[in-house]
Parts: sequence; structure tokens; C-alpha cells
Amino acid sequence: MINKISKYLSITLLCLTVSIAHSQTTLVNPILTGFYPDPSIVKVGPDYYIVNSTFSYFPGLPVMHSKDLKNWKQIGNVIDRPSQLDFMGERMTRGLFAPAISYYKGTYYVTCTDIDHDGNFVVTAKNPAGPWSNPVKIPQVRGIDPSIYFDEETDKSYIIYNSDAPDRKPLYSGHRTIRMYEFDYQNLKVIGEEKQLVNGGVDLSKKPVWIEGPHILKRNGWYYLYAAEGGTSVNHSEVILRSKSVWGPYVPYEGNPILTQRELPADRKYPITSAGHAQFVDGPDGKMYCIFLAVRPYEGDYYNTGRETFIAPVTWKDEWPMIEHGEKAIEYSYQTNIKEIKLKGGLPQSGNFQYTLTFDKGLDPSILFMRTVDSSSFKTSKVDGLTLKLKPETISEFKNPSFVGKRQQHLYSTAETELHFSPKSANEKAGLVIFQDERHFYFIAKSKNEDKEVVQLYKSQPKEKNMELLTEVPIAMNVKKLTFRIKSEGADYSFYYSTDAKNWHLLKDKIDGKFLSTKEAGSFIGCVYGMYATSTGESSTNNASFKFLKYSGNDPMLK
Repeated sequence: MINKISKYLSITLLCLTVSIAHSQTTLVNPILTGFYPDPSIVKVGPDYYIVNSTFSYFPGLPVMHSKDLKNWKQIGNVIDRPSQLDFMGERMTRGLFAPAISYYKGTYYVTCTDIDHDGNFVVTAKNPAGPWSNPVKIPQVRGIDPSIYFDEETDKSYIIYNSDAPDRKPLYSGHRTIRMYEFDYQNLKVIGEEKQLVNGGVDLSKKPVWIEGPHILKRNGWYYLYAAEGGTSVNHSEVILRSKSVWGPYVPYEGNPILTQRELPADRKYPITSAGHAQFVDGPDGKMYCIFLAVRPYEGDYYNTGRETFIAPVTWKDEWPMIEHGEKAIEYSYQTNIKEIKLKGGLPQSGNFQYTLTFDKGLDPSILFMRTVDSSSFKTSKVDGLTLKLKPETISEFKNPSFVGKRQQHLYSTAETELHFSPKSANEKAGLVIFQDERHFYFIAKSKNEDKEVVQLYKSQPKEKNMELLTEVPIAMNVKKLTFRIKSEGADYSFYYSTDAKNWHLLKDKIDGKFLSTKEAGSFIGCVYGMYATSTGESSTNNASFKFLKYSGNDPMLK
């Protein structure tokens, strides 16, 4: 009898061990590679949804879906109709700042800041894939980074945000406050009076800067207010305070910051820096995790991939949470007991990967336009792929050029496109661009010089709208197709072309990639590979067709 029990226990233990082994999942950082900054997350049943800032790109605020915090698929965009918002006349680094997503009683809410025009607003949807409502402005909320906290026990909600210093009289540069209103979630408007919750940050005497991106979490009778502090560059961090009342007073944690990388050696291998702007979420395994933004520089504070979305486990001690205090580096992978659930369709988002967009079934939801979408300027088909009208607008202007972009998601990446285009004049150009902003990009194009067809490489000018011609080579007339390739290797970019998609000709290599960095541009966005066609200020009836966009990324730290 004892032997039978012992055998049964052994079999049970073995099955349990196999079950645990099968449910182990490695979370690979970044979970969203490339230009996916200011993440906000919500859990609804077994499903997770993330939204990110898009600034002046359109459509705005991508919605990512996951069931395991590892595999993410874009299911839509919050701002996908020009009738909701457009960003015409705005720099690419303006537009939409720091969205926050929440859910309550069958409705999804996204709050956000249109930094130059509409200010703070809220949109709602019954399905996170959309459609989302038109924005409802919240003019009383003066500042940035609003989020909504729902207190289920009281059936009340609150909108919390970054605002000016007390009486609009800052004691130093970057002096800000965290403030809050009660919020009528049914009629989407504030209630009562505004209250200041945090002045300056954790310790006003130390002149903390840019307390922002606030969220509230309720746990074991405590209201936790947590926010970014230190600015969004290398001094970025996440700090936390708590109170027994949602209105405060909020007392800071003695162990702040709960997340930062600013104290680590700058010369460490494959650094992750600028970590902050965090939000907590319960994982499928019952443990708490945190998503946040950080960057992967190739040198110093130089990076071209923008601010990315990372994840790390949260540990609690003495009723306070901790992510990475600063003594430890954020890891590129974390082992969990989460069961992996892969989603069908969609593009890969983490690790090294490659894909090809063919446009025969329309445009992927991750495709980006500049400021708005002009449906009359492009079409997709199985035969021609993506056809762009040559518009007079250029990517140096604050308008809507014929540009269709896809994020650069790796430091070491390659983008290729096949172009079918016959230029009629020197003003007509079409090709592939690596774009940081209106004054920082490189453009490899097919065009005309007098009566000859040529391949040209241009560099934007930081202080003017004109482009500098770096090099030009003639090609045979009436070449039916050209394939362009742009290759990034950290701070170096190389540009190639082919007339047969087999034999590649180097146009120019080791071009300065720091010119494309967020630091050099002084912006908040990351680089985008774009298919682009322009008639440079003149009207045109010509078109350019792009058969595919092929992308691959191979970063050494992600292997």
C-alpha cells in the first residue's frame, strides 16, 4: 500500500513538474521594440492592452493586445479618423503625448494630451480594437499626462495629471505638481475643485524636476500614487508615495526611486537607460509586473530607435513596491511561470525578427502617415502593391506628404523596397527615407538629371527645408524596377540600390547616424523607414509604386 502511495505521489510530482516547465515563459525586453514610448497598460479578464504615444504621426495611439505579456499584436489605433484629430502644421515631435488606458463597467477609456491644440481629452470605446469616440475635451485639466483612476469600492473615479507649479510660480526650471479632480466617468467631465497632491516631487528641497505620468493604485487599504521624475533622459526614474485617502496627504517612500538606471556605469555593455514612466499590472501568474519606457543607446545618450516599452517584475516589501532601485541593471529577459499564448497574425514585436509587407490586403495597422491620412493619395492592390501619388508636399514641411512609414525597431536593421517609377522631371523623386524629423533624415531616390535617370542620396538640412545632394549615379533609362536598401549599424548607415534585386551597388556607406538620433534632433520620437514620393513643390499626375517593404533586425543584445 505504501509503495502504491509513493508511486502515485512520484507520478503526481512528475506531472506537476512537467506542467510548470511547460508554463514557463521568458519575457524578452523590449516587449515593444522601437518607437513605442510612454506605455500605459490595462488588464481586462485574461486580456492585456497597451497604448503608446505617437506624437504627430497618424493614425495615433496604437492599441496592442496580449494574453501573456510577451506576445503582442496591434489590433487598432485610438485615433484613426481625421474627424477625431489631425496634426497639420505641427512638428512631428509634437501632437499626442502620454496616453493612459483604463477600463470600468464595460467601457474602455483613453486619456491623452494634444500638446499644441486640443489640450487634454478623453475617448471611449466598448471594444479596444475600436471604433473609439471623438475626443471630449477636459479644459479644466491644465497640464499633461492625465490618467483616470476608478475606485471600485466607492464607484468614483478621479483624473490625475501633471500641472504647473503652485500659483504658476516655479521655484526652479522643471518645477511641476501632480493634481487631481474627481471625474464623472458617465458624462466625461470633472467634478468639484482641483486639489494639489504633490509639489515638485518626492523632496522639494532637492529641486526634483518633471514629476509626470502619474497613476494611482489601491492595495491593502493604501492608495499608491506613482509617477516619473527626473525628466525623460538619462536621469529618468519612477517614484512612489502613499496615503490612506485618495485625496492624500501622500507620503513618499524612503527607498525612492523604485526604478532608475542613472547610477549605473555608463560604459557597461549593452546598457538600458532612461527608465521610467511606469505602470503596474497583475500578470497571468498572479504576480505583479511593471511596464515602462527605456532606451538602448549605441553610444552615450545616442539612440535612433526612440523610447521603447520594457517590462520587469515587481516585488513588495513592507507594503512598498520595488522594480529596479538602481543597483541592478534592467535585464533583457526575465523567466516567469506564465503560460505562453501566441496570437495569430500581426507582426513580431520583441527580439530579433524580420517580415515583409506586400500591401495586397491593404495596410498593416502599424503603418504611419504624417499628421493625417489622405486616402486619395494612395491605393493598394495585389498587382502594384502600394501606389503613391506624387504630391508637391515634402517631408521637410509640416504638411501631409506622400509618405508611408514603418518604425526602425533595431539598432542593427535593414529595410528594402522595390520601386516602380518613371520620373518626368528633376522635381519628381521617389524612394526610401530613414526619417527622424523634418530636419534630420536621409533619402535615397530615383529621379532625373536633365535627360538621364539617376539614383540620388540626399541629406536634410537642420536649419532649412532644402536637401543636400550627397551623391548621384546614372542608371539606364526606363529601368522597370529599382530596389533600394538602407542598412543601420548603430551610428552608421549605408545605402544601396539594385536594378535586378540580386546584384547590389553601394551608393554610400558609414553615413553619420548620430545625425538621426533623438538627442541630435532634440525630439521625443524615433526613426521611421518611409516609402516616399514627391514632386517637390510642383503639381504632378505621376505615381510611384512600391511592391513591398522588407524589414529585418539583428541586435547583438537581443540574441
